[in-house]
Amino acid sequence: MVRFILIAVWSLSLGLSLYPYMASAQLKQNYYANICPNVENIVKNVVQKKFQQTFVTVPATLRLFFHDCFVQGCDASVIIQSTGSNKAEKDHPDNLSLAGDGFDTVIKAKAAVDAVPSCKNKVSCADILAMATRDVVALAGGPSYAVELGRLDGLVSKATDVEGKLPQPTFNLNQLNSMFAAHGLSQTDMIALSGAHTLGFSHCNRFANRIYNFSPQNTVDPTLNKDYASQLQAMCPKNVNPLIAINMDPTTPRTFDNVYYKNLQQGKGLFTSDQILFSDTRSRPTVNTWASNTASFQNAFITAMTKLGRVGVKTGKNGNIRSDCAAFN
Repeated sequence: MVRFILIAVWSLSLGLSLYPYMASAQLKQNYYANICPNVENIVKNVVQKKFQQTFVTVPATLRLFFHDCFVQGCDASVIIQSTGSNKAEKDHPDNLSLAGDGFDTVIKAKAAVDAVPSCKNKVSCADILAMATRDVVALAGGPSYAVELGRLDGLVSKATDVEGKLPQPTFNLNQLNSMFAAHGLSQTDMIALSGAHTLGFSHCNRFANRIYNFSPQNTVDPTLNKDYASQLQAMCPKNVNPLIAINMDPTTPRTFDNVYYKNLQQGKGLFTSDQILFSDTRSRPTVNTWASNTASFQNAFITAMTKLGRVGVKTGKNGNIRSDCAAFN
């Protein structure tokens, strides 16, 4: 009897200890080695062609991955098209600014993968997005890294699930840390992922409060570089045209580098949530380190992207492999 109880307790403890591991154990490098051996090259070739057509492919794909992972986990649910009965994630106001080139990159890569008979319906859209994201970073001059694969595509995509799940340009450090911590990401991870703002663009209405209506005095945000503020005012008239796009990095907007952090040192962070990383003494040392050390930033970025890619991974009955990335099977 005692032996039976001991075995039962051991089995229970083993099950409890393995459960959280099993949830993420599905992800591994070279996951498709025996399923679709050439998948990474197939995706890379499509991404390169898309990149040659338009540089927007880079920031669009990178941002798409982030927006996907922070809502329902990395499951390609952000790519689902709305139907008459379901308003999907991509149609939430926080996702309306996602550039179509990111979606197009994943859809074209999926088509190329499925064109190989042995690979057809074997590779998830979520994994293709993760691979494409790595590829666009490298094409823009950033680091290349091994991507963990084995995600399934999500079975749910609702616009209502996006509410309150994505960082806002007005966030302070506590708000940023809290939102990232909810996904198992540290302050260091958050600052590294913020470095993706070295690429891409934003629209005037996302930061107009910093150049016209800051504080009750309707002045310019004092943490904003005065010359930079004047440039932004010249590009963004007071009656904001929401279609005007401004580079996130005014110095090297088409290169994945550590200049984002150098810009913060000079008061040239476009969003409040960017500049706060330097203004707040808790995060400033990390900004200063990465502003002077490219390798250190790149290593931290790889670590953070790997951790981000593990968020909310779907396994078993919680997901499947979509035949069409934009529609449920």
